[in-house]
Amino acid sequence: MNFSEKLLFLQDRINKRIVRDLPASTCKPARLHEAMNYSMQAGGKRLRPLLVHAAQEVYPGIHDPIAAGIALEIIHTYSLIHDDLPAMDDSDLRRGRPACHKAYDEATAILAGDALIPLAFQYLVESYREAPALALDLVHILAQTAGSEKLVGGQMMDLLAEGTKPDAQTLSYIHENKTAAMIQASLEMGFRLGEMGDDQNKLILIRQAGLRLGLAFQAVDDLLDVTSSTEMLGKDAGQDAGNQKITWVVMLGEKKARKLAEEHTQAAVQAIEKIGGNNGFLLQLIKSMLDRQM
Repeated sequence: MNFSEKLLFLQDRINKRIVRDLPASTCKPARLHEAMNYSMQAGGKRLRPLLVHAAQEVYPGIHDPIAAGIALEIIHTYSLIHDDLPAMDDSDLRRGRPACHKAYDEATAILAGDALIPLAFQYLVESYREAPALALDLVHILAQTAGSEKLVGGQMMDLLAEGTKPDAQTLSYIHENKTAAMIQASLEMGFRLGEMGDDQNKLILIRQAGLRLGLAFQAVDDLLDVTSSTEMLGKDAGQDAGNQKITWVVMLGEKKARKLAEEHTQAAVQAIEKIGGNNGFLLQLIKSMLDRQM
């Protein structure tokens, strides 16, 4: 199958596994599980699970990459639920429909996000229990990525920076941790699941690729916030400006922000090419992220 067909095939597999493996909406307390499933089943690109699969495919191993990808998607979804709250980014839309706190209520959205956090680690452990050393490694990568010095820390700095004078060092910290860390973890966890997962030199390269790819992804996000419509994005366009957030577009302008995204993407491509292996799908996925429209 070609790239587009494979993308759709994998997205369908991921979506079906999410429906199959997560607690059903009828599970007591039903309202909490309804809200969790509302956000988890809202669609989206499923980029992080796709990256896990693509990285594992470089040197394929015996372990299923979909489970690790879903664990990352669970953490990503919790972060979106909380980011959309009135106390955070105050967003009404997510993935083309009302944000969780709008579809339910603020307290339910907070609890849905809270419940997703331990679920991600439970899912990882249950999925890889037959390989305890690997499971421990994956849990460690995800826990470190989702913690106070990366994902949560990046969101904290993002909030503190609102309305302040643009500063490149602060902006780099926010993007490296709020966005790039999860994409870096996706590639690292995927590669760790493959046959060459213990190769330290290749792990260094995959982490470098993930960081650069995450920075490119955020630069493109900054561009899309000012160049796309709410309908195309599935979330409120122009919200960065409304919240007085510092972005690469604000600091550099659209042309230089686009160039920055291209430079980071090329650096990620070069790192993946050095790793070698069956990297064709991953390279195509990386290039498609630069050219996305939503």
